[in-house]
This record gives sequence, C-alpha cells and structure tokens, in this order.
Amino acid sequence: MKESKTLEFKEKISNSFLKTVSAFANYNTGKIIFGISDDGKIVGIDNIKDSIINIENKINDSINPKVDFSIESVKNTIELTVYRGNHRPYLYRGIAYKRNDTASLPVDQLEHRRMVLEANNLHYDQLEIEDTDLNFSYLNKAFENKLKLKTPNKDMLKTLGLLSSDGRYNVAASLLADKNSFPGVDIMRFGKTINDILFRKRIDGCSILELLYDSEEIFNNFYKIEKISGMIRKEDYLIPLEAFRETLANALVHRAWDINSYIRIAMYEDKIEIFSPGGLNSNINEYEYINGFVSFPTNPILANVFFRLGIIENFGTGIKRIKESYKDIANKPIFKVTDNSILTILPNKNSSKNLTTDEKIVYDSLANGLVLSRNEIEDATSFAKDKVLSLLASLIDKYYVEKIGSGRGTKYKSL
Repeated sequence: MKESKTLEFKEKISNSFLKTVSAFANYNTGKIIFGISDDGKIVGIDNIKDSIINIENKINDSINPKVDFSIESVKNTIELTVYRGNHRPYLYRGIAYKRNDTASLPVDQLEHRRMVLEANNLHYDQLEIEDTDLNFSYLNKAFENKLKLKTPNKDMLKTLGLLSSDGRYNVAASLLADKNSFPGVDIMRFGKTINDILFRKRIDGCSILELLYDSEEIFNNFYKIEKISGMIRKEDYLIPLEAFRETLANALVHRAWDINSYIRIAMYEDKIEIFSPGGLNSNINEYEYINGFVSFPTNPILANVFFRLGIIENFGTGIKRIKESYKDIANKPIFKVTDNSILTILPNKNSSKNLTTDEKIVYDSLANGLVLSRNEIEDATSFAKDKVLSLLASLIDKYYVEKIGSGRGTKYKSL
C-alpha cells in the first residue's frame, strides 16, 4: 500500500492533515490513515479514543463549511474517510486545497472562483457583463436559416437566457455577439512533419457561430473529396464531417471560457487533433465522458442555443455521435482528458497506423482488448525490457496505447 491521489499516510496527528481534508472534500473522496509512516510502515497511534476525538474536533473547528467524514480505529491505526461534498469550496484557514499526486496544494484564484460559482449554482456563461452595445446579426441569421424564424427580438434573447429581466447581457450573449474579445480557434494544416506548416489561420473576435462555420469551411477545403462512380459524382470526406462538426461544437460548448487560450485544431494527412482548453467539470469523470453518459454542460446557456439551432442534439450525446460516425471505419477516434484540456483525435478513415515494424509487434500483443503488464508484453514479443519500455513510450506518444496505473501495477492497453 502506498500514498496516492486519494490516500495519505500520517505518522502523527498534526494540523497538516487538514489541507488534505479540504482537498478530498473539494474534489475526490479519499482516506487519511494515521499511524503509518510515509513509506507505509505501521507505527501505531497512542490513546486511540482520545486521538479520534482530537481529529474530529480539528476538522469541525478548522474546515468551513462542515465536511462529511467517517472515522474508525483499525488495529493500531485510525482511518479517516473524507467524502466529496456538494458545497464547495471547503476551506482550511480560508484556503481551498486540491490533490496533486500525493500532495495537497492550494487551488489558484481561477479554480477558486469556479467553485464559488458552482456553490451558488452558477456557470461562467451566466455571469452578467457591463457591455450593453451588442449586435447579433450572425445569431439572427442562424435562427432565420435553421428555424425559419423572424429576427430574434429582446424577448427571444431573454427566452434564450442571453438577456436578464433588467436588460443586462451575460457572457453567453457576448460569445454569440458579432464582436467580442474572447479567444477563438487556431487552425494549422501540417505537411509530412510538424515543421511543415502549410496553412494557418486564427479566427477570433467574432460570434462563436461564425467561428464554427468558418472552421467547417476550412475543414472542407482539406478533407472533402469527390468520387466518381460511373456517371455519378459523389462527395465524400476523408474524416467524417459529423465527427469534426460535433467535436468542435462540443469544444465550444464545454470549454472553459475563463481561460485565455485558443481551441487548437491541428490538421494532418492522417488525422485531426482538436484541443479544448479546460478539463471536465466536476460533475462528470473521464470514464463517464468518454462513454457518452449524461453530460453536464460547462456552459448551459450556450448548450441550449446550440441545441435550439440543431447544432448539437440532446446533451450528452456528442461522444456517441462521434463514435457512431466511425462505426464502419477501422481507425477509431481517441479521447484524452487531463485536468487542463480535452483532446479529441479524429483519424483519416483511409490511413494506416504509422507504426514501425517493432511498434506493430508490441501493438498487436495488445489486440482484442488485452490489458497487459510490461512483463507480459516482453513474454508475448520476446523483446528485452528496455526495448519494450521504449516502444511503449513511442506508442503512448502516438496515442495508440494507454498506460494504466503506476508502479508495479502498471498495465497497458491499445486505444
């Protein structure tokens, strides 16, 4: 047993554990075991009963708001379980903490503000702005073209959630307005290597609807082709149009707009990579996101407008629709989630995996959904340890293989 993001050892009882209480309550349910040294050796706790009361008092006196926890004695140690709460942020001495691997660190001002918004049942796109001079010609055009509606008036803007009852616009309205100061998308088309930039364009300062459609036009220039069958000419796409459109729409609806960073679209011959700033919101985890479970939009007002315009379907179906567009294609899309970004890789349906002979041998050892340790891959390939580690590192960099776990429990699976 070793320390992790959700497990901490404390040899003695001191106030330092309260930072971890804050971190677990803010993000992930976790356990603190008192009476164990950092290296996992049991040293025990004296006066178990009094020590439990001491821990309870420290938590109740020092963490605000009150956290939900349980505590029990196990042999000669004390196990404290702190449950993720619903009233973030949970503060210790006025500071909210989070776990970074095995350490508990203060959150930055941006993350603290997000937690305060969540505690008040608010989202960033709902925040009111000072600007009162917004124009919506692109939004109007979208409603006229898609829904055959007349130009939206102020009542409709209120219905869409863009205008408050007292006439104040919010962040969502600014993002949909003809002009704004938010970062947009940075699109690059590469040649044979990343050193060969064939095309680059930044689209910003405009309605995110215009941004979406302009990006799609650039996509069409590079990935739309025509096929001739007999006397019939048909349009086709090297990468499914629906997958690109859905991925970018998701990025616009779910990205963290309080981060001054562009959505990056990297276009290659064999794939497109779309990076969306900001990770998942706290109501959904990576497994739920990748498997297309119920979605909690980071920007619900934007999501509602996109839904009404038919750009997205029901909330939470985006990933399923991307996967469905690749149903009959051998190369499947890849989704990677970190604390700070979401990466979606859309492969060219005609491309083969860019693998060396040795990489392919390692990759094939993980076929049919096998999840293997390094030793098992060595046995399957007859390669030496250092060679397997090098090949695995290369396959991970290319997003063909995923590393699961750490230490002796590390395993690998193909993506």
